[in-house]
Amino acid sequence: MGSAWRRAKIALGLNTCVYVPASADEEDSAERLSDAALLPPPMSMTPTPSSAGLRLSKSVSRSSKKTCAICLTSMKRGNGHAIFTAECSHSFHFHCITSNVKHGSQICPVCRAKWKEIPFEGPNLDPPPRRARINPVDWQQHNDLMTIIRRLPPPRLDSNQNTMTLRQVSEPGVFDDDESLDHQPVPAERSSPNGNAAADNNPVRTVEIKTYPEVSAVPQSKSYDNFTVLVHLKAAVANSGQNLQRNISNPSLSSHTPRAPVDLVTVLDISGSMAGTKLALLKRAMGFVIQNLGSSDRLSVIAFSSTARRLFPLRRMTDAGRQQALQAVNSLVANGGTNIAEGLRKGAKVMEDRKERNPVSSIILLSDGQDTYTVNGSSGNQPQPNYQLLLPLSMHGSQNTGFQIPVHSFGFGTDHDASSMHTISEISGGTFSFIETESVIQDAFAQCIGGLLSVVVQELQVGVECMHPSLRLGSLKAGSYPSRVMGDGRTGSIDVGDLYADEERDFLVSVNVPAELSGIKTSLMKVRCVYKDPLTKEMVRMESEEVRIERPETAGQEVISIEVDRQRNRLQAAEAMAQARAAAEQGDLGGAVSVLESCRKALSETVSAKSHDRLCVALDAELKEMQERMASRHVYEASGRAYILSGLSSHSWQRATARGDSTDGSSLVQAYQTPSMADMLTRSQATLLGSPSAQRLIRPVWSFTSQTKPR
Repeated sequence: MGSAWRRAKIALGLNTCVYVPASADEEDSAERLSDAALLPPPMSMTPTPSSAGLRLSKSVSRSSKKTCAICLTSMKRGNGHAIFTAECSHSFHFHCITSNVKHGSQICPVCRAKWKEIPFEGPNLDPPPRRARINPVDWQQHNDLMTIIRRLPPPRLDSNQNTMTLRQVSEPGVFDDDESLDHQPVPAERSSPNGNAAADNNPVRTVEIKTYPEVSAVPQSKSYDNFTVLVHLKAAVANSGQNLQRNISNPSLSSHTPRAPVDLVTVLDISGSMAGTKLALLKRAMGFVIQNLGSSDRLSVIAFSSTARRLFPLRRMTDAGRQQALQAVNSLVANGGTNIAEGLRKGAKVMEDRKERNPVSSIILLSDGQDTYTVNGSSGNQPQPNYQLLLPLSMHGSQNTGFQIPVHSFGFGTDHDASSMHTISEISGGTFSFIETESVIQDAFAQCIGGLLSVVVQELQVGVECMHPSLRLGSLKAGSYPSRVMGDGRTGSIDVGDLYADEERDFLVSVNVPAELSGIKTSLMKVRCVYKDPLTKEMVRMESEEVRIERPETAGQEVISIEVDRQRNRLQAAEAMAQARAAAEQGDLGGAVSVLESCRKALSETVSAKSHDRLCVALDAELKEMQERMASRHVYEASGRAYILSGLSSHSWQRATARGDSTDGSSLVQAYQTPSMADMLTRSQATLLGSPSAQRLIRPVWSFTSQTKPR
């Protein structure tokens, strides 16, 4: 053992990081990426050349001496923080490594060497039996160098492979221990909205309303049973494009413009199937989320396998809060089954029991498997599993008040239950993303939180009222948003809920248009909006101008609105996707492919397609991709189902989701993407480029250029 320590000492002197094999009775430790190494660096985002192998470079070694690999903060002697140096020569804050060990980890977070001796936290420096204070290489002792360790017993073979890794720690009966909110004029400092808006104290119009009739003129003698009017809504812009590059290179310089702070609960699968690279990538993705939340945002993490445990209560992401969150996430170990329902139950309980509430609330759910407890335990007489049982009743959407706490679900890999994850998100009002390539997980999380950290409108409700006494509403095509037409047929409403900055919504309203023999114009409808400002809590009411059409005596050339035609194509494609999925679930893959092919042919003959509209091009590419993923039953089960469901989720909510691993520039991954989402994605990829240890596993997937997004 002495010779091993001497070699470690020499390695430290050479500013290199090597793995020193221990005695023959120890297990060989494979040189691979560590969990902690996959956490993002604290600030540095400068791209560096990728490493050719898995050995850490000299520069990384030098920086690792100065930075604790668990909390990602600097280690300086004399600052009141004890430092522990392990037998493999890596150093950590003593309180960080003891927290890591307390949660069951007995390997080095950096080089994955299996320790024979581990640190413990005691009331004094006098070690109890079997514990000793040692100085293996006769280094000079310092007050800030803590070398209290415990020699581990020889490993025991455990025949029970489903041993619980979520220890049964006592939890309060009521989760009302959330940290108090920070009532400051600047709710959160890590967003990058438009600084010009902050300087303007005058009220601004947060939602823009536009209307487009399918044709601008209808002859007086002609009538329509289903005349279509497009209602287009767009939330205010919050990001400043010229500050994007500055914020990427140094997020600490991000604008301090007020935004609505967030209460976020992440419900993470750590079952046995998550072991290895999956868990390491998850830890890195969570590290990115933690580093990009502001000091007024609050985070709580639920980890589940056979059961579920709250790692820590809702806590503000101050420097201390981030450090605690990083320690907790890094301590996770994968083992056990998959109990999604229990994880969601605890996540919902955190939200329900909190004493105070931030304006924005959301839950992120990630799983790579199928629930092996609640759904499979249901009655075998049901032809389809009742996935609604996975979601607590308190999280089911209300038809009266809209969706309060959406669950954004992420299916990780090709073995997850896409149907259950999609059902959970659909019921709660969230989105479902399919992470086909495991290395995309951080980008997928980044896109999601980029939206959550830019909410500018809440509880948005859209009302439509007919103006002409003879008009009646036919239908409101609103996707998954709850909509209703009143009994008299004169008014209707759509519950939209939250809007991210610069996010758009399009709804098609059909009305009957009677013949008009006496007038030169016909007033069709008026659109009204009411919503809550998440910062001021004030209710804002707006209305559009009346929608009118010309009524000439003779018919002229009818010009179809390309805006209306574009949205018709989007809805037609979404309906074809749903029909194809239904056919595929019944085993008719040929019929499913035929449905998609018929839709592609119909779209190609529309006005917008003939004008090479970018949305139509993207829809055709997406439908073609779905056809290819239905080539066989095996392909459909592995990726086709999840790809279609994530696409349906995106179109029905008109919100961006991660879909597969597409890098196609026409991919609808970008169709509903907001500048805030693109900003956070670019920031995510900058951290990946700046982390040589992660480049082998993680590659950039989505590129974001200055292209105009499809409409």
